[in-house]
Amino acid sequence: MMAGWLLIVLSSAAVAQPASATSGAAASQTPGAPTQPDDRYRIGPGDLLDIRIFNRPNLSRDAVRVEGNGIIRMPLIEGDIMAACKTEGELAKEIATRYLKYYRNPQVDVFIKEYHAREVALIGAVNDQGRYQLSRRMRLLELLTYAKGPSDKAGQTINIVRGSKPELCDKPSEPGDDAGGFISLRLNDTLRGDEKANPFVQAGDIITIPEADEVYVIGNVYSPKPLPLKEPISVSRAIAMAGGPLRDSRTDHVRIVRQQNGTAARSEIYVNLNAIAKKQAEDVMLQANDIVEVQESTGKSLMRSLLGAVTPSVSQLPVRVIP
Repeated sequence: MMAGWLLIVLSSAAVAQPASATSGAAASQTPGAPTQPDDRYRIGPGDLLDIRIFNRPNLSRDAVRVEGNGIIRMPLIEGDIMAACKTEGELAKEIATRYLKYYRNPQVDVFIKEYHAREVALIGAVNDQGRYQLSRRMRLLELLTYAKGPSDKAGQTINIVRGSKPELCDKPSEPGDDAGGFISLRLNDTLRGDEKANPFVQAGDIITIPEADEVYVIGNVYSPKPLPLKEPISVSRAIAMAGGPLRDSRTDHVRIVRQQNGTAARSEIYVNLNAIAKKQAEDVMLQANDIVEVQESTGKSLMRSLLGAVTPSVSQLPVRVIP
């Protein structure tokens, strides 16, 4: 479902960084300049670097891959260079220091060409599901904005499957960071920005938003369709969400077909919309997979009505050939 989707989330703050950062990461940086260790990207395994040494094209490299243990190699420099856990500027300074053995005041710039160290997957009921490569540390809610938010079918929870394998650049844990396992949060709390429901995402996270349970409104209404059960919905509200009953509807005899949990047995509940409107009868709360049928005065089979509500959705699905 998410094959082929590979998106790079770029920091909007990167455009507004100081000049030394926007022109690459120079070896020399202004002393005393404020740093933001929580937001600056730290190089990690798999990242692809562009390393430029001024006036030394024979030493410059435009595609240096950071190895799994975090090291890189450069011409003339003996031994490995630890690139992981450094910013572009810190790595540039390290390389420049190593070249002092051969050159006077070498000028080194490091650019990250491709981000691979912080990749997360976002799947399920979101508008842009896929794999996201993060160029900085990011909270869950901000990631959702890049995915254009939850879809209309989203349920009430958001789940994070987090591996227990520590990252190469582990930092002391902070509030909202979790060591691993399965994390389940209320989606509404996350969308409100509640700190406890808005943790920092970590490399390797698989974030899923399950689709909500559904109820089906069929029969003699303006827009027969399934409705996501994101929150408690009463029978009168569900019919209103389907456009309301058409003329010649039996509003005094609306049928709710309810399947018993774990069995094939079904029960039927009949309600009177007119009595509900006058507050003379209970407005029944719907349960997952309930079928609400507003019958015509002439009558119509339940199966025909249900097919009429579901078929338009099925016809829009893509066709795939299985060899």
